[in-house]
Order: sequence, then C-alpha cells, then structure tokens
Amino acid sequence: MKNNITTLIESGYANLRKSEKQAADYILEHLEQIPDLPIDRLAKEAQVSQPTVLRMLKALGYKGYRDFRYRLVAELAKSGKRSEDAGQPRLMYGYTLDKKTGLEEIPVNITMTTERMLEETLKNFPGKTYKRVVEALRNARIIDIYSVENSEVVAVDLLTKLLYLGLPCRHFTDCYLQQIAAGQLTERDVAAGISYSGESKDTVDAVRAAKRSGACTVAVTNFKDSTIAKYADILICTSQDQHFYGNAIFSRSAQLLIVDMIYMGLISSDYDHYVKQLNKCEKVVRSKAYEW
Repeated sequence: MKNNITTLIESGYANLRKSEKQAADYILEHLEQIPDLPIDRLAKEAQVSQPTVLRMLKALGYKGYRDFRYRLVAELAKSGKRSEDAGQPRLMYGYTLDKKTGLEEIPVNITMTTERMLEETLKNFPGKTYKRVVEALRNARIIDIYSVENSEVVAVDLLTKLLYLGLPCRHFTDCYLQQIAAGQLTERDVAAGISYSGESKDTVDAVRAAKRSGACTVAVTNFKDSTIAKYADILICTSQDQHFYGNAIFSRSAQLLIVDMIYMGLISSDYDHYVKQLNKCEKVVRSKAYEW
C-alpha cells in the first residue's frame, strides 16, 4: 500500500518542472533512504541543485526539507518499514540514528527534532486550556502530582516550581502512596498525572482514583485518545502526530515546556504575590551557595 507521502508526490507530479520531477523520481525510488540523507547529498544523488529540491518540496506543500524529512520518518514508522535495521529494533521514532550516522550530525538532528516537538506542543495547547490549568492550580487546597519512570523528571520539576511559588503540593515516588493520597482528595484539590504514552498503569490508576474522590484532574500526555485522557478534566497534549515507541527520548522536552508555561502563567496571574514568594525562596537558596 502507498503511504501518504508517495500519494502526495504522485498527485502533484504533473505540475512539477522537469528538474523537479527528477528530484521527485529519486525520492520515490529511494524513499526509505531519504531520512538518512542531508539535502546536499540528496541533491547530488538526484543530480539536481539544492534549490531545485526545495522548490519541488514547497510545490508539494512542505515548508522545507526538514519538514518533509520529519513527516517522511513519521510515515515510514507508521508503516513499519523502518522498524528494523540489521535485525535490531529501532528505539526512536522521529529521529534517525544508526551506525552510519556521523557524530557531527547528532547535535543538529536532535535539535531539529526537539524544535519540531515544541512547535507541535504549542499548536496543541489552546489558550482556554492554559487559563483553566493555571486557575485550577492557584486555587487548589492540595496539588498531587503522579508519574513514573521518564516522567519523574518532569514531575519533580513541576513540584519544585510550585513549591517556589508557595503552593501546597506533594509528589510521591511510591505508587501505593500515590493511590492512597489520591483517595483522600476532595473537590477542592487538583491531581496532575504526567505520562507521555498516557498508558502508564500506575499513573492512570492514581488519576482515576483522584477523579473518583472529586478532585479536578489534569493530564499531561502526548495522545488525546490515551487511557489517561478518559479521566482528565483538563487535558494537555504535547503533540498529536508523533508516535514515539521504545525509549521516548524526546518526550521530556515538550513536557518541561508545559511546566515552564504553567509556572510563568501562575506568576503572571498574581505577580506581586508570587514575586514575594520567590524572594523568600531566593534567600533560602542563597544560604546554600558559596559566597565569592
């Protein structure tokens, strides 16, 4: 079966110039190799100029080569065509890494992938949702934060920032304690569950228990159709068209962005009050630092 990329190229092929068709032909014939090729190598292999490749892609509706390559990787991953390399499972989707990748390419590739994720996160975080979560947190009697594994980093970051602002929050790394705490919440409280996949059983169970207790539930996840979304009063999706599998190494970047947005939103909601809280914390932190 043809993927969406192939169908798009073929449907717009007739409107391309001769040299642009030459670039399109090469892409169609070497679809699985394209994610590993920088634009200069692709142009050289197709025997066209780099501007020709860019004109061809823009004629098909892409913003540029980075946009095209990112979407191609997504399409290939969904079809499973790039799921294995020399018998080894690929652990990263959205970023191509194999033994042929040069060390000097990695920083740029990771930066590009992260930039794309952050852009998608911004698109999927409506202003109304942002205001709702800020309002819910600033008025909560207790704020519980639930997470496991990779999302622990984000949970601790959120906990730290909320404590800086003087908000009453807690985070237990023990899943049994999360369940116990969730069961004791009331309608005056907020429970935030952080899970990239939205399918982490312990996190989902804690959020579900909090909802049953009457608390306002907030879920930070990547997929709006995930299990955790069913129990969220306020759903924050970091993206929609990315489906990382295995070790989702980029998930924390988008989640940390959400935490920073919430933190700054809270400060903005009552600037004078929260600045006083931050000044108190600064004195404590300063006492723990060496003086020059």
